[in-house]
Amino acid sequence: MNTASTHLQGGIAVITGAASGFGLACSRIAAGLGMRVVMADVQADALATAQAEIEGLGAQVLPFRLDVSKAEEVEALATATLRTFGTPNFVFNNAGVGGGGLIWEHTLKDWEWVIGVNLMGVAHGVRVFTPLMLAAAKTDPAWHGDIVNTASMAGLLNAPNMGVYNVSKHAVVSMSETLYQDLALVTEQVHAHVLCPFFVPTGITQSHRNRPADMPTEAPTRSQRIAQAMSTKAVSSGKVTAAQVAQNVFDACASNQFYIYSHPKSLGSVQVRLEDIMTPRNPTDPFAARPDIGAKLKAELRGE
Repeated sequence: MNTASTHLQGGIAVITGAASGFGLACSRIAAGLGMRVVMADVQADALATAQAEIEGLGAQVLPFRLDVSKAEEVEALATATLRTFGTPNFVFNNAGVGGGGLIWEHTLKDWEWVIGVNLMGVAHGVRVFTPLMLAAAKTDPAWHGDIVNTASMAGLLNAPNMGVYNVSKHAVVSMSETLYQDLALVTEQVHAHVLCPFFVPTGITQSHRNRPADMPTEAPTRSQRIAQAMSTKAVSSGKVTAAQVAQNVFDACASNQFYIYSHPKSLGSVQVRLEDIMTPRNPTDPFAARPDIGAKLKAELRGE
């Protein structure tokens, strides 16, 4: 393990989306650092399995079945954390769901679900845990804390056929940058970070398994089927692992690095977008370097 992570040694971690992907990988690192780990996830069965694994690594674990989109449940998570372990010094607002398709084809329920989890889930975590961390910092000059919000490269780019997901992740980047600046005004002891991963094999492409029971089971549109297939292929073929990204998260906390990337080479596309804005010019074709993919997507969407 990279020793740069040891500044959180023996601390308290709160991790949402802890039963899989980045959340589970970060739980493993936290256990290795001797942290007490609050593992929160919407899937009770997967959470029980993950809890057993992390406890097997020697960590004290508080499991918490959580729908991050519900403010009262996040508030209950904070209450349980304080009662069981105390104020966390590592909060990973990580739970998220995917969503693709042409932007006008998202139903109202699609918008409410994806925004509720991806954006409001992070907002609830920030709103509930930041004051607790600031209070702990004020009490103890040696105390420090880190808040990490999971966004995506989709929070810095706007790939077509991924509308609702792009919107939610751009908002998380904005929230995190604002949190960073706001914290800098009031403390030197609590820091914010934003995780912007690209295609990493996690459970994000199977998000539909956790759709709320009251969401209608409408047949996906052509564009939504295409988005699902493209996302599944890209994610499953990713070479960077969740474990590598999790280590990046802890290293970034140690060095107070705000932006955390899984694929730094993809930042070239971000630069092109910013140049579009600054020039100004119309948004650059995202498939300019791979016109074959763009032509294929157009043909599929048009039913040709």
